Amino acid sequence: MIEGVAGNTNFLPQILVVDDEERIREGCQIVLSDLGFEVDIAPDGEKGLKMIEERHFDIILLDLMMPTISGFDVLSKVRDLHPDTVVIVITGYATVEHSIEAMKKGAFDFIPKPFDPDQLRAIVAKAIKYTRALQDIADSRSRLRMVVNHLTEGVLTTDDSKHIVLANPAFLHMIGYHGESVIGHTVNECIAHDELSQMIDQAISTRSDTYTEIMKELSLEDTGDRILSARCLPFRGRTGVNLGTITVLHDITALKKIDQMKSDFVSMVSHEIRSPMNSLLMQIKIILDGLAGDVSDKQREILERASGKILSLTDLVSELLDLARFESGLISHEKELIVIHDLLVDQLAFHGVAARGKNIEVLLDLKANACVILGNRQGMDEVFTNLITNAIKYSPAGGTITVSTASENGYLNVTVRDTGYGIPQEDLEKIFMRFYRVKDKQTREIHGTGLGLAIVKSIVEAHHGDITVESCVGGGSAFTVVLPLAEHLDSE
Repeated sequence: MIEGVAGNTNFLPQILVVDDEERIREGCQIVLSDLGFEVDIAPDGEKGLKMIEERHFDIILLDLMMPTISGFDVLSKVRDLHPDTVVIVITGYATVEHSIEAMKKGAFDFIPKPFDPDQLRAIVAKAIKYTRALQDIADSRSRLRMVVNHLTEGVLTTDDSKHIVLANPAFLHMIGYHGESVIGHTVNECIAHDELSQMIDQAISTRSDTYTEIMKELSLEDTGDRILSARCLPFRGRTGVNLGTITVLHDITALKKIDQMKSDFVSMVSHEIRSPMNSLLMQIKIILDGLAGDVSDKQREILERASGKILSLTDLVSELLDLARFESGLISHEKELIVIHDLLVDQLAFHGVAARGKNIEVLLDLKANACVILGNRQGMDEVFTNLITNAIKYSPAGGTITVSTASENGYLNVTVRDTGYGIPQEDLEKIFMRFYRVKDKQTREIHGTGLGLAIVKSIVEAHHGDITVESCVGGGSAFTVVLPLAEHLDSE
């Protein structure tokens, strides 16, 4: 046995020797059979071709110069019938020209006559390694294709000219395609969805020195109002050149419906609760004002405490309603051009009274004075009202709040920085969760619903932006809102 046989002793290749010299045929058969291989022989190209048509051989030792049919003609036929067969040409002329011509026609290697058994063993061992590598690649591709075809996510790959290389059944089902095979066709020929086609165009045209993952939600009305989350990115070779694209679709229709049902439920319940609570507050106020008779000091204390609790519940219900409205997308769709400088100046003028009441200094550092965003004004007011009031509530008397703006790469950055109590590191990842509040000995008595930052995050993301926080205990906090500028949206 040839050592290792390409690392797999169970692999025994089928070998055919085609040569018009009997001693060459029989010599090769004896040497290779002694190694445990199954070896067939053919006395000429015509007989060899007949055997090749009848069965598959892993390795063929092929004489180039034979009567009736030359080795070159046999080689061409082998390439058509069995592209994965490894062909080693035998040439008695051993010229560079013949060898190069054979390699151009698809030969793996050549061996010149006369050759000894060791030379034959060496070149066959090399061919076996190559054959095993081809089989491993084919097996890997087969396994990968099986995995991709059984994914619940839709997967589409294209080359750099938008011709489809792979489209699994889930992808074709999601886009409602039920025709002939799409492999080899262009995306535009098979997929009647402009947004998806534009995503692929954008991925193909992405510069090789940048990484881009294009993400969108697609609504496909012709497939039963299906909503898909689409992610498309360029596929690059080792040199960084774009070879094509990979697109992944995920059906989020059910999730969207559940979210909508949840928002509708919260909105309905909150609305039904707020009305009776407002009635309670009015009744308590009537009693506190003495319109229903005299009220003792003890009764007043109890009623005022009850009124405060009801007001807290009213705030909670209002914030739940706000969150439901923003998550439904209804408010975020009502957008206009907003000069962020003017909005922040108005905000700080409004909240200045509360800041001065705690002897907190408010500083403005508005470098991006002329920046304009496309946004919902009520939503933007809600964002900065929450951030500024939080900065005031969670800062001790005598602190400082700084509101600054800057623009970079088509985005506006607004930072609200305070010198307050700060947030422990273990709580930073949780503060945007609903109802989550940081409670310690300094903040325990500060009232809140834990919904403010969840609302802020929901509004910012609805505007295709982001919010981040930096903080440490005793060192204050800095919340930065990143929003796309109106001019950046126009250029996309």
